[in-house]
Formats: sequence, structure tokens, C-alpha cells
Amino acid sequence: MRHHTDRRTVIALSACAAGLLTVSTLTLTGQAQANTPHSTSAAPVWHPLCATPTTTLASCDVLEVDKPHEHVAALGVTAGAAPSGYGPSDLQSAYKLPADGGTGQTVAVIDAYDDPNAEKDLATYRKQYGLPACTTSNGCFKKVNSSGNTSPLPSKASANQGAEDSLDLDLVSAVAPRAKILFVEASKGTLTEMGKAVNQAVALGAKFVSNSYIFKESSSDPSYDKQYYDHPGVAVVAGTGDWNYAWGMGYPSSSPYVTSVGGTSLVRSSGERGWNETVWNSESDKGTGSGCSAYEPKPAWQKDTGCAKRMTADVAAVADPAHGLAVYDSYQKNGWGVFGGTSAATPVIAGVYADAGAPPSGSNPASFPYTHQDALNDVTSGDNGQCSPAYFCTAEKGYDGPTGLGTPNGTAAFHE
Repeated sequence: MRHHTDRRTVIALSACAAGLLTVSTLTLTGQAQANTPHSTSAAPVWHPLCATPTTTLASCDVLEVDKPHEHVAALGVTAGAAPSGYGPSDLQSAYKLPADGGTGQTVAVIDAYDDPNAEKDLATYRKQYGLPACTTSNGCFKKVNSSGNTSPLPSKASANQGAEDSLDLDLVSAVAPRAKILFVEASKGTLTEMGKAVNQAVALGAKFVSNSYIFKESSSDPSYDKQYYDHPGVAVVAGTGDWNYAWGMGYPSSSPYVTSVGGTSLVRSSGERGWNETVWNSESDKGTGSGCSAYEPKPAWQKDTGCAKRMTADVAAVADPAHGLAVYDSYQKNGWGVFGGTSAATPVIAGVYADAGAPPSGSNPASFPYTHQDALNDVTSGDNGQCSPAYFCTAEKGYDGPTGLGTPNGTAAFHE
């Protein structure tokens, strides 16, 4: 994907959304923005790494924090040694996940172009948090092109794609530390090339596919569903985007064959759970996406009555950069950083599916949460814009657009 950084054209690609990007001319916002989240603490300063997507150009759903409003020490890590931002123990605590999840499973991460430091940076992250090594040599990590081969790899990524890659790989590791990781690098960030990478991931045996990239939906999307995203018995996951309700629907999260992931603001609390979540909405044009598709049919398992077609999201997870996640990237960043966006929520949910075990043959895992609503944390406060009916953009009891049915409360909602 080509992005413009400070109006200069560069070649980008990876999955900047909730895993990949596209090849084209986009505009990165070069200026950091001060944002006021739903918090009483000082506002953090952060900036999006990618521009708003179009129907032909995908974008990433990731935001980098330049100045955190607080140092968030990860649970179970020596004070002063941990980077700022939530780590594996935090996510495991917030979502009641096992510390050894993902055993025997393979999670695929889809991105565009090559990140030459991906394996090395992943090793740094996993060592920091005491996670088991995941390397090519021990068979845990494998990086391939969209033909499934280890060479030749695509052209090197640029314009912040390394940060997207690291975010995806680190958060799969945090949530499913015992899972194998298949990193598929598409040769371009177009929908066709990204879709080919998804198909290759499934062909290589992945039962869980994390897609942190997004296109604005179009009338062509239903034709892409069958070509690239309809994989029975495979949990294909994608984020709803970072541009709030007013921006509209994004693809492939609008596909009825994909689990659509919204974003929350996750903060520690004194309540019984120890955590509280609201809809992530940092400012007028930055927050989780949601809405009613104009083109995709409504799946039988989705029962809301205000939208005659596919509604997003299905579920949600942490995405607010004001309470962001620790990520390590040395390729295009300076090591440890704090990131957010639905590009964070997407690999989290892919990892939770892996923790729950391989989906049954022939199943559509996007339907699983709808039969296990009691195994989710219902998010009932916050909004991501103005809308009618209200649930399209406002959290409420039961289903709503911004957070779907809620966030993980263990793994029961993520198996049949």
C-alpha cells in the first residue's frame, strides 16, 4: 500500500487494521493529535499510522501513542522493567484467558510486503513477558509469501507497516502463547492479493486467520466473499476500522463469513471483574467502526431487527490507544511503543478463538458468539457517533453495533 507521510509518497504494506494493507496512494496524517478519551486523566498524544481507506485502497487500523497519559505497568512483570502499555497478563486477566492457550493450534497473520525483522522483534516481545520461544528453528514461527513459499519474499514494507506487523504478531502471542504462528506476506496490499494470502494461510493448515486491514465496503464485496473469505471450519477475523460510525462500513469485516471485531476502551477498576470496558471513541473521527451493510446479506444467526443486512460488529476487544498495548518493533520504530486501534482487537480475538480450539468442520465460527452470549462481557456504555436506530452506534444491553455481543469472558463463546 502506498501511503503519503508528510505528503511524500512511500511504498507501504502490511495489514495496518485490525493485519494488512494495500498498494496505492494514501495519506498518512503526519501530525500527532491530542485526543481526549473518556477518562479523567491527562489526554495522551497519538497519531494514526494510516489514512482513511477507500473501496479500492485498504488501510491499517492502528494508532501509535507518542505520549502516554500514564505509565501502565503490565501485571506480573517487575516494576520498571516492563514497557508502558498492557501486556499478556493484562489481557489474560481482563478476558479470563488461560496463560498457556493455543496449544496445538496455528494462527495465521496476514499482512502485505516483507518485514525483515518480524521474527527477531517477536522474540524480543516474547522474552520480555516470559512467553515460550516461537521461532523458525523450533517450528513455531513460519513466514511465507502468498504462494506459501519461504522465498522469494515480497518487497520490504515501509511507511509504518512494520509496526502493524509487530502489533499483530505480539498480540496473537499474548493471547495464545502456545499457538504456532504462520505469517503470510502478500506481494501487494490490494484486495485480490490479500485475499490470496488468506487462501494460502488456510491451505497451509491455519484454522484461525487474523486480518488487520480494511477497505470501504462496495457492491463488489459479495463476490469476494466466496473467493477469499468463505472457509468453513476456519475462524476468519477482521476489524471494523478506526473511523467511528459516520465513516461507514468496512470490508472484509462486513462479510458474513468473517467475525467482525469492534473496539473498546479497557481500564482497570475496583469492581468484581477488576476491569471496565466502554465503547472506544476518542474523538469525532477516531473510534471503533460499526453499522449496517448496504450489500452483504444478513446471516441467519444475526437477530437484530433494525438492519435488514449484515450488521457489524459481532464481538469486541481492547482498542483505545489511551489505554493501549505494548508492542516491540525495531524495523520502522525505535523498539517499545504503545499502540491501539481495531488492529489490536483483531489479533486478540483470533487468539481467543485459538484458545477455544479448532472449529468443527463445515462450521462458520462467526456464528459461535451468538449461541453463547452469556459467556461474553456485555458492554453497555459509550457510543461511536450519532445514529438511528440508536444501537447502530450506542452501547446497550445485549447486541449493539460498536461492541457486538461483548468482549471475551473466557473462551466458551468462541467454540460451537
